Amino acid sequence: MSPTPEVVQNGTSKHHEPSASIFEIGDPDLSRLLERPRPVNIERKRSFDERSFNEMSITSPPRQFYRNSENSSRVFESFSGISTPRSFSCVETHPIVAEAWVALQRSTVHFRGQPVGTIAALDHSSEELNYDQVFVRDFVPSGLAFLMNGEPEIVKNFLLKTLRLQSWEKKVDNFTLGAGVMPASFKVLHDPIRNYETIIADFGECAIGRVAPVDSGFWWIILLRAYTKSTGDTSLAELPECQRGIRLILNLCLSEGFDTFPTLLCADGCSMIDRRMGVYGYPIEIQALFFMALRCALLLLKHDEEGKDCADRISKRLHALSYHMRSYFWLDIKQLNDIYRYKTEEYSHTAVNKFNVIPDSLPDWVFDFMPTRGGYFIGNVSPAKMDFRWFCLGNCVAILSSLATPEQASAIMDLIESRWEELVGEMPLKICYPAMESHEWRIVTGCDPKNTSWSYHNGGSWPGNFSSFSSIVVVKMSSKVLIWLLTAACIKSGRPQLARRAIELAETRLAKDHWPEYYDGKLGRYMGKQARKNQTWSIAGYLVAKMMLEDPSHLGMISLEEDKQMKPTMKRSASWTC
Repeated sequence: MSPTPEVVQNGTSKHHEPSASIFEIGDPDLSRLLERPRPVNIERKRSFDERSFNEMSITSPPRQFYRNSENSSRVFESFSGISTPRSFSCVETHPIVAEAWVALQRSTVHFRGQPVGTIAALDHSSEELNYDQVFVRDFVPSGLAFLMNGEPEIVKNFLLKTLRLQSWEKKVDNFTLGAGVMPASFKVLHDPIRNYETIIADFGECAIGRVAPVDSGFWWIILLRAYTKSTGDTSLAELPECQRGIRLILNLCLSEGFDTFPTLLCADGCSMIDRRMGVYGYPIEIQALFFMALRCALLLLKHDEEGKDCADRISKRLHALSYHMRSYFWLDIKQLNDIYRYKTEEYSHTAVNKFNVIPDSLPDWVFDFMPTRGGYFIGNVSPAKMDFRWFCLGNCVAILSSLATPEQASAIMDLIESRWEELVGEMPLKICYPAMESHEWRIVTGCDPKNTSWSYHNGGSWPGNFSSFSSIVVVKMSSKVLIWLLTAACIKSGRPQLARRAIELAETRLAKDHWPEYYDGKLGRYMGKQARKNQTWSIAGYLVAKMMLEDPSHLGMISLEEDKQMKPTMKRSASWTC
């Protein structure tokens, strides 16, 4: 049953969907959940890390008053009702900051008079598809921007709205999904005749490839913790509905089965890389988000009987997961040399090559890519296969969640700095490296026309003499959601100058190109061939990155300090030589 067009609302064209997919949220429930809690008067004590973040800002160049920026003032004067953001009210910053705030405000979606999120893109020049919806993962940088600017209401409403949608029965072709699955996105529909608004949610039944999102629930928990950390308001997280929502998400992930690994099995297309890209199994992005969500949940769960039981399960999984990831997903020059010399077909507990990886499967490019100093978490580890690709989101989240040890975090930064041209180029930041082409692209992506070489999740390449590689390796350039993650990881690792350098690159083109979704080409010189303009996560990601550089203490809402008590519960076999 195809949708029929409706009226324009919240800046987008609306559609009627089959009645079974529409979730109407009752007014009593809405008013009860949206009732504002009393302000919590909490004296905030800064950790050692937060104090050192603040001290970093002293090294920033001198700034003048923001009101002296003529370009910024002109942008705000052209839009009534838009006030200068608090974070930038007293200092001069780049002129496109004001333009970005105006664009972010325009992307806001309202439901029955309440702001509940931001749509994916305000691009009326091309077919909307699902870009006129509020995506859970896409809203995270928007939510962080609003929190950093002292506007928590929209974040609170978003958290409650998606929580309410979680409770509905979810079916795809008569198959019922798990109770804890969060929607990938939702859309507000307005009926002008009844003057009534409803919400339609997509749990994968409308998605390209019909894949349910694994990461939505993790992002929801992470954003809930960011809201609590930023506002000091614990009453939202302590709502019975929120506590139940956290437990439902975790029950999906912590259930016992046949898997012998503590990592989380997931399919292609169920994360930010939302198309088939050969990440089936245990992709680093999902494992890092899983780890971070588990740690955030420990801080949010109440110490009642149900909460304590869930917390015990989380703690056991965290110990095993941290050991597994730090041991088997980590790659540096020493580990690469050890894998190069692996023996195969080893049996019993004394096996060194535990996953039976064939040394001949090592790609040629990885030997030249790996610097003498530096390392990273590889893309995937499963029986007889290691995916040696670099994935930005997973490595940045590993730093922010302290999945990476301080030494590993420093090594990741060393890698980025030494491979700047390959990973950053002229428009930060590549989502993965390297990408596929020719026969490999056809087999792994299913000949996906959007993921052709040099485009979308599989586009662009680096400059220089790499003709010795067995094939031309290509990568995607994207300003997307990644620039704020890079900035946060750089600040936490004590490398704010790297983040500043990346942001300055982005500022030269983002606004001029109308905030595109992604870039293609060897150096990120070309706007993505199917990139939407006025992409909200590009706008919000830039703002969050700028605000964190201006005030590094903002990092505290999305960064977790190292857990000194987290020690491996297992021991390596005596024959382990790595």
